[in-house]
Amino acid sequence: MRARSIGVMCAVLFALALSGCQGSSRDDPEPPPATPTRSPSGYGAFFLAVDECSSRGRTSFAEVPCRSESAVARVIARHDGDAAGGPVCPARTDFVLHISENRPAASGSDGPSPTAGAVARGYACMRNLETPHPGDPGAGGGPRTIVGDCVYAAGEGQVRETACDGSGEQAPQYRVTSAVPARAQCPASTALYVALGGARPVGCAEKV
Repeated sequence: MRARSIGVMCAVLFALALSGCQGSSRDDPEPPPATPTRSPSGYGAFFLAVDECSSRGRTSFAEVPCRSESAVARVIARHDGDAAGGPVCPARTDFVLHISENRPAASGSDGPSPTAGAVARGYACMRNLETPHPGDPGAGGGPRTIVGDCVYAAGEGQVRETACDGSGEQAPQYRVTSAVPARAQCPASTALYVALGGARPVGCAEKV
């Protein structure tokens, strides 16, 4: 089995901006970059593949056995490339890890090849092994807005997600009740259209 490489890989948490009827933005500061540590061989042939787990430190992430005491989240989807132009993560994703490309150079005739331990640039959609689950409907977090989530008006035609139970810093004003391919398919009770992405990109939201 090929040994894993020490990464000069960069893993960062990524929260997608929530979009309202005219788009949206976030003013929240992004978390500091985090660098994953060495991934020991035996956890899989692919770094952070689907169903593999990671630990989470203040500034670093490492692939660990899912039964390890340090395991905190499981990969529920893994894609190459940038999240901005790639497939969206599953609805109940709690957070997204971005992984930078790492291609170690050859170390000699008897050493690893240039592709040994290589890790392609991509992103992993993560689900916490234990609560809380900010990606659950109505929980007020996660990288996506999904059916069951609540939002509030953030000015200039923009909305942001907040907890439906009122436990967030902002009270909920609208709840996304359905997702459809086009606005015309939203029910008459729709008070706001929210951009969701995916196969049904339009969220039909009603006042709460």
